[in-house]
Amino acid sequence: MKEKFLKILLNPKYIFGVYLIISVVTAISKYLRGDYAINNYLIFKNVFFNTIDQKNLFIHYPDLYFDLNHYGVFFSALIAPFAMMPDWLGISLWNVANTFIFIYGIYKLPFSDSKKAIFGLLCLQEYITAALSLQFNVALTGLLLLSAVYIYERKEVKSVTAILIGIFVKIYGIVGLTQFFFIKNKTKFILSGIVIAAVFFALPMAYSSPKFVIQCYSDWFQSIVEKNNENQVLGNMQDISLMGFVRRILGDASISNLVFLAFGLPLFALPYVRIKQYKHYAFQLMILASTLLFLVLFSSSSESPTYIIAVVGVLIWFFLQKKRTPFIIGLLVFVIIFTCFSTSDLFPKFVKENYIIKYSLKAVPCIVIWFRVTYELLTKDFEKNYSLK
Repeated sequence: MKEKFLKILLNPKYIFGVYLIISVVTAISKYLRGDYAINNYLIFKNVFFNTIDQKNLFIHYPDLYFDLNHYGVFFSALIAPFAMMPDWLGISLWNVANTFIFIYGIYKLPFSDSKKAIFGLLCLQEYITAALSLQFNVALTGLLLLSAVYIYERKEVKSVTAILIGIFVKIYGIVGLTQFFFIKNKTKFILSGIVIAAVFFALPMAYSSPKFVIQCYSDWFQSIVEKNNENQVLGNMQDISLMGFVRRILGDASISNLVFLAFGLPLFALPYVRIKQYKHYAFQLMILASTLLFLVLFSSSSESPTYIIAVVGVLIWFFLQKKRTPFIIGLLVFVIIFTCFSTSDLFPKFVKENYIIKYSLKAVPCIVIWFRVTYELLTKDFEKNYSLK
């Protein structure tokens, strides 16, 4: 009995199956309860209908939903099949599609099946947090994983496609370009990227108009600038990042993002000087881990459901370790408890509201891991100290 249980537990197919079941259950439960997360889906589906009607995608439509859309006009093409379905079905399949991309990204990582299964188990809680919000973060994480894996596999067209989907939907996908230095055929990557970007740019014009689509990109830029300014508020549900943590500890929301990026970007870029390490896949994956963490920790738009991106970065770092010392394991436990479960019922409401949310404490374990990842990238020999088995 014990052996059968372990066989199931260490089989990624069963774990990934659980993910797909949860994607449907969370979507249906949200729909039946009329939960606030349904509002996210209403925003998404109306990106398609507003594009057809050539209405501004980035203003309030209180008769349809509350809050604002911040996804690009290209997103209308992705959400179209779901938007035309009944909401209960569209919501369910939307969550399934996002989840499939995510688990396929994990499946493509160069780890053993047992590691992939444990990988899936360890980020399940954070996945549930993201899936409950019905957002694109789950799929974006999978796309970033795939963009890196496809570069190693020398599938430049697939890699640049994954990156561009992320860019055209949520801008965040641009961090996939951090793997650019590892590309063997850079010419193929760049030329195919130009062609695919042109297709993505023109696609919404087929059911709207060139003038509308061009205006959308101008409106999109403005909406992102405004959202960034709105996010820098002490104690809200945004800016759960390294920047937000410092701003809230100091009680000063006016500290500019540029102050943090002035030290964060150079520190992030510094490992690229180790050109001799480029040939090691473990080094490339560690850069990916650093990228996933950096993306969340240095964004004022980071919120609780965004942390699926950062936690996957943490797990890549963990599973690359050849020797998992008590210190390494302790850091992982720190992340699991204080990042993954910090917004769950594991912590009393008083603690969540007055400490975890107020001071962006969900970010702290990931901040520690990012500095650890950066240290390892700058000092370790990736042929001797890391394993992909």
